[in-house]
Amino acid sequence: MTQQLPDVPPTAEPELTGVRNFRDVGGLPTVDGRRVRDGVLFRSGHLAHATAEDAVLLASLGLHTVFDFRNAADQALEGPDIELPGVRNVNIPLTDPADGAEFWRMVRDGDIEQLRDLLGDGKAAARMRYAYRSIVADRTAEHSRVLHALAEDSVPALMHCAAGKDRAGLSVAVALLAVGVERDAIEADYLKSNDPRRRYKVHRSDSSPTGMSPEVMELLAPLFDARVEYLATAYETIEEHWGSTKRYLSEGLSLDGATRERLRHRLLTD
Repeated sequence: MTQQLPDVPPTAEPELTGVRNFRDVGGLPTVDGRRVRDGVLFRSGHLAHATAEDAVLLASLGLHTVFDFRNAADQALEGPDIELPGVRNVNIPLTDPADGAEFWRMVRDGDIEQLRDLLGDGKAAARMRYAYRSIVADRTAEHSRVLHALAEDSVPALMHCAAGKDRAGLSVAVALLAVGVERDAIEADYLKSNDPRRRYKVHRSDSSPTGMSPEVMELLAPLFDARVEYLATAYETIEEHWGSTKRYLSEGLSLDGATRERLRHRLLTD
């Protein structure tokens, strides 16, 4: 059954060749009839492979801050972000520096039997749900830091991780929840990461037809998909730990009314 999602006005997007999954979240509707401003909050995959032309386009956005949610293992794999003149780069890892390094090595280098053992029988999707649950429950200080920065002086801002799907996707979702964006609109934006031209490129040491076979791709798919069930897990975690989004924002993220109002002023249309 096809789910009907809200009409989200398209916004112009620079054509970036070395940066995956880039987009402006401007235009998303709030529950009180306002919309996210164009040009104040962007999301993407990492900037390590940005071309010179990409850098010019990114510089034209007038960014104040780039929030990089990758950890040391991610940066060792892909490299550091390019530097954009006059833009503050803030690294806030949303997983511990060594967390998952061995797992991702297996994803890149494991043979089919190893991948079946690691990812088969629903284990890959279960790992993703666990990751979403952990980021929401355990990374409140990091998300609080980001939202307070946005409320003060850090817009326009770009949030990214490796693929721009999970850690950046959750951080953007939290920011959008904080200013009252409709959940269906948050979901619609989140699912855009499944567009083939946006998806993270799978790294496999064996890039042969065997190493990239349909079965391998099927086993890996839960790791690289944006799935409604993952986002639903994040929402369920909020309800389980805080009882409501309002309490999550106030108690979990230490956002008082004045800070939320400043955030809304920064991110939303009048």
